Amino acid sequence: MRSPEIAPVPTVPLAEAFSRYEAIRARLPAATFAGAPRPTTSLLEVADRYDGFVFDSYGVLNVGETAIPGAADCLEALRARGTPFCVLTNAASHGRDGALDKYRRAGLPIRLAEIVSSRDVAVGQLAAVAEGVVWAAISDGRDDFGDIGAPVVDLIDGGDWSGAEAFLFLSSARWNADLQERLVAELRARPRPVVVANPDLVAPREAGLSLEPGWWGHDIQDRTGIRPRFSGKPYGDAFAAAAARLPRGRLAMVGDTLHTDILGGRAAGMDTILVTDHGLFAGERIEGWLTRSGIAPDWIVPGI
Repeated sequence: MRSPEIAPVPTVPLAEAFSRYEAIRARLPAATFAGAPRPTTSLLEVADRYDGFVFDSYGVLNVGETAIPGAADCLEALRARGTPFCVLTNAASHGRDGALDKYRRAGLPIRLAEIVSSRDVAVGQLAAVAEGVVWAAISDGRDDFGDIGAPVVDLIDGGDWSGAEAFLFLSSARWNADLQERLVAELRARPRPVVVANPDLVAPREAGLSLEPGWWGHDIQDRTGIRPRFSGKPYGDAFAAAAARLPRGRLAMVGDTLHTDILGGRAAGMDTILVTDHGLFAGERIEGWLTRSGIAPDWIVPGI
């Protein structure tokens, strides 16, 4: 039997999300920044400087199921120039195949080989975290787990919380504070491995910034002392997987968030380009957020 209807995903204002990112800053990769960012009107204006690009998805190429105006044209122009690119997404409700379907519906000219999903990165690390166990997954309820290659059960829909050997956090679509309390209590009573396949704290949605798996994962660390394995931006494993799809040379990470895309890209040795008009900082004056964080992209562009 499926679980009862769960309340909508909680949301928080930008200031609270930003403060939380700063509070966990010591857990994020360290990076140094070359200087003040430079403005540019489009990504193609600086494309000749780079041998390849890594794109975030949400807020850069699409918002929900809709492509951002100009994104498809920009990707086609890069392809025509012979400049390779890939998309590095923290969305972990599905793997590369699901992401490809979404991009195709949005009209974005992205190929399967050009997609790197944090879910796929996490799946590749499960055996190293806890080999031979059954994973209790926190999912959106539509997941068949067929790509994972390890035994998985749905935690929310009738899972054995006390008997679970390890926890895999894929989606916060059905998660809330009550379920979090139950999981924290279980982990305090018997510590077990936790893998968070989407390190984002929040994501921009129509109703505000939704709490994502990374938010709950860091709360688990705060309250239990268990350090989850975070797989995805801003951590190096995700950027290494993306860089492996591109030629050696000067690469640029293109994203809409400071603490994931820009910090992670810089820590991985890439230049960085912050998109401001469609994602986390849409409608905001970016200068104050840059000063507060000390995170400085190489370039700032309204949209690609």
